[in-house]
Amino acid sequence: MSDTLADANVEAAEGEQDIPILFLQGVERHYQQGDATLHILNGAELAIWAGQSVALVAPSGAGKSTLLHIAGLLEHPDHGDVFIDGRATAGLPDHERTRIRRNEIGFVYQSHHLLPEFTALENVLLPQMIRGLTRDEARKRAVELLGYLGLQARLNHQPAELSGGEQQRVAIARAVANAPRILLADEPTGNLDIRTADHVFAALTQLVRASGLATIIATHNMELAARMDRRVTLRDGQVVEME
Repeated sequence: MSDTLADANVEAAEGEQDIPILFLQGVERHYQQGDATLHILNGAELAIWAGQSVALVAPSGAGKSTLLHIAGLLEHPDHGDVFIDGRATAGLPDHERTRIRRNEIGFVYQSHHLLPEFTALENVLLPQMIRGLTRDEARKRAVELLGYLGLQARLNHQPAELSGGEQQRVAIARAVANAPRILLADEPTGNLDIRTADHVFAALTQLVRASGLATIIATHNMELAARMDRRVTLRDGQVVEME
């Protein structure tokens, strides 16, 4: 048993409030490439608690996106399991995994993926209304989130009218609009210049700390990673803590 897994089990035994929000246990993921088998994840284990931010730092091709996809229930592991708030998910039917993903997990990608025909406000409204909130309820939260991220004056602008940094801040607001407990971000500042990336990252980490999210951010930027609570890397398909 790894130190991470042992620690997670000890914490869980001490009380329900100490159960990790996100716990990857012995996760394996393999891909076939011709006659060869690529072992991307090989018994990866990672536990993250509420309010904790973790930087995932590893070179391209090491498996960062694969780990995030499995953590976010977008892919099934070949072996192992993903626990969300203590609940195993690997054996759940697709509709239940979709429900957990929609309600408990927010995603931010390198490209903002905003709907171009809608305004910033509408992009943040839509996921809430799909979940069942009224338009007035959704609008109130969207305005609060966008204002918190410094976009008060840009609510009615479409993505094409926003800068790259503004677009990514709208994407962050959209990701947390449904009050998820977990936020997964895959190179969220990778397409931005250094100064804009710094501003967006600061806004993201401020929001994470204010809302108590359990967060994994994949990044190549060690300076940005240094601002987070923990730093991990992938080595031979396993998650390794960095100093």
